[in-house]
Amino acid sequence: MSDSPAGRLQGLFEGHRLTPTQRRIAHCMVRRAADVPFLSSVELAELAGVSQPSVTRFAVALGFDGYPALRRHLREVTPPETESGDGEGEVLNEYQQAVLAEIANLRHLAGLLADPAPVEQAGRVLAASRPLPVLGLRAASSQARGFAYFAAKVHPDVRLFDEGGSMLTDRVDAAVLAGATALLCFALPRHPREVVETLEHARAAGLTIVTVAESAFAPVAAHSDLLIPAPVGTGLAFDTACAPMLLGRVLLEAMADELPDAQARLEEFDTRAAARGLFVE
Repeated sequence: MSDSPAGRLQGLFEGHRLTPTQRRIAHCMVRRAADVPFLSSVELAELAGVSQPSVTRFAVALGFDGYPALRRHLREVTPPETESGDGEGEVLNEYQQAVLAEIANLRHLAGLLADPAPVEQAGRVLAASRPLPVLGLRAASSQARGFAYFAAKVHPDVRLFDEGGSMLTDRVDAAVLAGATALLCFALPRHPREVVETLEHARAAGLTIVTVAESAFAPVAAHSDLLIPAPVGTGLAFDTACAPMLLGRVLLEAMADELPDAQARLEEFDTRAAARGLFVE
């Protein structure tokens, strides 16, 4: 992370689970990094388009007694002259910093995958489940949907659970009755209570729970048999989830390796797709 004022602010925010309103304040502070140490809470609130109490709650969420303590801290760590942005000391804007932070998340994931045993174990568990339920609600729905889309090309029966509601546990029960032995869950912050409750129900029904979450300490960890972490980016107003998406593809590869007819299924799909003119060459 850059040692610029914006970079120091990003470092201050890292490791804190912020609400969308607090993310908005943080995003505003990064954009106005050089000015923030000299802004009142009212001025910052106006710039961010939030209420003054929201700024106070934001400072407390970062571990300060209030906004004055946060501002004092920023004044203490801000040098009298900021970097010019020219040459080797170039200041990165918040968008560049978000990309670099996501690259760091991918490097962290690569380090975790140096031991392939957990992913290989997950691949075996998922491949053996017929059907295979894939759960992902709210922020995690796109991860679950992407996995299920590709998994259906190599696995004979994939069931996507990407909508909550009273029918969700019924669908879990139906999968168990149909022979399911495992469930794959994508769980990303902020974690819906319904996901935790569904995993608790699925586990009680006898399913082995494989989970992709942002941390081994996520709320879903206590209800998972095998949790593989993939960090999310928190530098923008909304989380970025490149690492969880890539981990989903890695699990897909591990599962396909355990399905003896996976390649034949892919070739059959390609033949059908060509006959239908499904894709543009």
